[in-house]
Amino acid sequence: MRFSVDPWDPAYGTSTGSQRGESSAEVDVDVEVPAAEWEPVDPSPGLAPPSAVLFVDGVRRVDAQVWVHGPSGEAAPALCASYAAGVVCCCPDQGAHVVSADVRRGLFTTADDGADLVTAAGRYETVKTETRTPETAGVAPMQLLSLALQRGLMAAEQEAAEQARAGHSTPDDLLVVDGPLHERRRLPRAIGFVKTHRSEYLPERLVGVVAALRAGQRTPVFRVGSRFEVYTWYLRLPCAPGAPWAGVVRVECSAELSAAEAGALAATSQVTLGRFASTEYKDSRAPQNLYPIAGLERALRRRLGEPGVLYRALRRAAATSTAPVPAA
Repeated sequence: MRFSVDPWDPAYGTSTGSQRGESSAEVDVDVEVPAAEWEPVDPSPGLAPPSAVLFVDGVRRVDAQVWVHGPSGEAAPALCASYAAGVVCCCPDQGAHVVSADVRRGLFTTADDGADLVTAAGRYETVKTETRTPETAGVAPMQLLSLALQRGLMAAEQEAAEQARAGHSTPDDLLVVDGPLHERRRLPRAIGFVKTHRSEYLPERLVGVVAALRAGQRTPVFRVGSRFEVYTWYLRLPCAPGAPWAGVVRVECSAELSAAEAGALAATSQVTLGRFASTEYKDSRAPQNLYPIAGLERALRRRLGEPGVLYRALRRAAATSTAPVPAA
């Protein structure tokens, strides 16, 4: 029996698309070339990588699940969470260096009368989460709170990306967002870097083009229309031969660009991203977990603080509280 092992750590799910579900988004595969002419695209000869690459990412951690008690004795669930977003810049002059790191703490709750929670280890700012909306019908309260925390993290990442563009930008740099672009699609020279594949966008006859990619090759650019319309393409990073989708990432850019501009960004991604691909003996999510993103995640997690210290501070604050602490 001949088989191969995907180096991706199974604790993070699957990277290779074996659990992809069919997407309901509208897809136009004739953007760069007609569908009948689809084949792997080689890197552009002589194309230079950007002078600087800015990587944006964020991390989150639930410090404690709590209950917020109201004046009438009712109790509402809440999450005390720490989260952070930042940017690491990779350039010839300074190498890889963190240029911003924003740490926040939030008390995410469905309670109407929640207030900021002050502890010896810091303040958790209250974020009210609505429970009665058409979108949240049937969703469990704790899941709603987790979604609210994710929205808070995305907002922090958006601010980090905007600040990177404002304070650390060069005319030919590239902004790489870990994950889909979403609201950040309007930032100039920005691409989204999607490591895992949960949706099947391509018709069956074109899926084989993805499996046929060699390291550094990409598919032609195609357009996906959903809540956030984007141009997108698949790219294979350098990796050992193995599963058909091993080392494949999906890269996207704003649909507000022209098809030619999207193609230029796709070509830039080919000569850029492979340089930062991780190796399996160093990273359990190789090669998709790019070294600068992994390093930024570690730096941000250190800034979140020691979990045990924060948890004990929350327990002490709960033990001494007789009423919600008023906001400053």
